Amino acid sequence: MDKNLKPVGENADQKQCEHKLATRPNGFAHCVFLLENVMKSFVKKAALATALASSAISASAATTGTTAKNEPTVVLVHGAFSDGSAWSKVIPLLQAQGLKVVAVQNPLTSLADDVATTKRALEAQTGPVVLVGHSYGGVVITEAGSDEHVKSLVYVAAYAPGEGQSIADLNKDYPTPAGFSELVADKRGFLTLTLDGVSKYLAQDVSPEQAALMAATQKPTNGKNFEEKVGVPAWKTKPSWYIVAEHDFMLQPALQEVLAKNISAHVVTLPSSHTPQISQPAEVAKVILEAVAEVAKK
Repeated sequence: MDKNLKPVGENADQKQCEHKLATRPNGFAHCVFLLENVMKSFVKKAALATALASSAISASAATTGTTAKNEPTVVLVHGAFSDGSAWSKVIPLLQAQGLKVVAVQNPLTSLADDVATTKRALEAQTGPVVLVGHSYGGVVITEAGSDEHVKSLVYVAAYAPGEGQSIADLNKDYPTPAGFSELVADKRGFLTLTLDGVSKYLAQDVSPEQAALMAATQKPTNGKNFEEKVGVPAWKTKPSWYIVAEHDFMLQPALQEVLAKNISAHVVTLPSSHTPQISQPAEVAKVILEAVAEVAKK
């Protein structure tokens, strides 16, 4: 090799080839040899880059798949006289933590209809679920919570009946809640609350504007729902949390404490009305997040 040639990598090979062609008779053969080396080096590097990229994509897909599969979804079930918007203050707090949230829109036409609607929402999920119910929604999650996706239950000032029990059965040994005096039935037996019922008994700790909105948008509830009994309760096999509302005029706080004890729940007590998810959404979200954290560990 000429002393003044200093090959460094493929560019040096190219320059060396040009020099050989210009100065030596056998330069062409030597250039072919050099170019073959360049091509072999290029192919090896391209193959390595492709393998690394493929490996990275596969690892990323596997990680994403695992995360999507194991990250709990929170499914929220509203109570009587309301709809999924009852959770409107809690949902953004959960979503801010990166959680998928589904608020079920139950028809309140019968317990069977509400359970079926909730089960459809559960069946649509692909990973574990934390199932949350408020008030009458507690009856719904007690029945629907047997779904295999459900890993834990959260009762928010909610009924948690045992096998063969209804809301009427649970209430019979306790004083009638003051708010029941503000229930109005239509000719088909569907119940709603008066404005006073909402502002003084259902949600006495929210603003007058919020109470008026809740009264105007409430969903009539079939009165027979409160007499329908559940089968084997999900809380028998699923860990549960219970939020007791201390200033509740729709579900006796003393009954709430008994229900929480019956289901061996983690208990949190809040100084709230029957609707802590509206008056104290951050505290309710905190309890739900505790349940989510426990599910995520498994």
